[in-house]
Amino acid sequence: MTRKKLYWEEIGVSAELSLFNPEGLTDEIHAILHVEARDEDFCGQLSRLSRGQSLLSSLPELSGCHAVFKRYFLSDSTNQRPLMEEEHDCSVSYIQQSPLDGSRIALWSYYIKDVDIETDSGMTIVSHNGYRHLWKMGMQEHGGDSESQTRNLLCSYDKDLARQGATLEDNCIRTWFFVRDVDSHYAGMVRARREHFAVHDLTERTHYIASTGIGGNPSDTRALVQFGAYALMGFEPAQQRYLYALTHLNPTYEYGVTFERGTCIDYGDRSHVMISGTASINNKGEVMYIGDINKQLDRMCENVETLLSEGGASFADVMQIVVYLRDLADYKNVKERFDSRFPDIPCLITLAPVCRPTWLIEMECIAIVEKKNSKYRNF
Repeated sequence: MTRKKLYWEEIGVSAELSLFNPEGLTDEIHAILHVEARDEDFCGQLSRLSRGQSLLSSLPELSGCHAVFKRYFLSDSTNQRPLMEEEHDCSVSYIQQSPLDGSRIALWSYYIKDVDIETDSGMTIVSHNGYRHLWKMGMQEHGGDSESQTRNLLCSYDKDLARQGATLEDNCIRTWFFVRDVDSHYAGMVRARREHFAVHDLTERTHYIASTGIGGNPSDTRALVQFGAYALMGFEPAQQRYLYALTHLNPTYEYGVTFERGTCIDYGDRSHVMISGTASINNKGEVMYIGDINKQLDRMCENVETLLSEGGASFADVMQIVVYLRDLADYKNVKERFDSRFPDIPCLITLAPVCRPTWLIEMECIAIVEKKNSKYRNF
């Protein structure tokens, strides 16, 4: 893996890239674009970000690469989303989780090189080497409470998967639930997810799905939940492993939620390690270091490091990090500590309350580890 940082001074845009580019194999790139805060409106920042995307795409390292998904982080999604053009060549989501560097917009993008890509009803389908990767982001409903919206979203996603010959229980690898006013509406989402999973025999006796459930405002003011998911077809069940880190974390069902702490997918040439939203918690399910952002940050990173290790990875293999903060006043301190601890990893810090009020910080990440495993096909 190589990492690269770029700054285009003339447009005030910086790019942080992680490139997994083993010789003779398929390249994967994660990129985070930041817009320098200037005295201008949203359209000015959006224009500069768009120019940054064009410059990024023109880099030699991205030659032959296709965008698979993009996530725009906005400071005011309701007013900003209508000003943005539709994108149809990959799966895109727009969520109000304000970048805390003072800008109005930031972007996380994922690219794969030399693969076949098609889109179907908002789903990006990547076909390569016998696998089919299904990405669908930005799904939302606009009627009823968070419980009914989540139920409808999951039922609709079942139909999306069925059209591709897939199922939630056999193929879904990773999910994201962004919840408006998470302190009020998270419980309804959790109930609907638990009940829907039970119908699919996703229980404590079988398995759940890696996930992030965090505060975030969809652009439609009627939407209380926004849902995104990644599914995989063409793999053997043994290629998927769930990560628990039981020395540091308890099983999620013990406190009434239904997700896996992390998931590892093994291919012949690499492993993908997807770490769910992780905070300062111990193996009894207790919040650690209430009120202390520094100690919560340390415990969070220790938990993530343990999960990565269980997946055969470390922070040296991490492609990107998204950090969620409850209190914007913690940003400067957290930014300095992440810059010191992980100076090269693409990282975005956003304002997004965690699902328990006493959690001040949460993070998620994706790692890719080069492997040689003759039992499985390459990525």
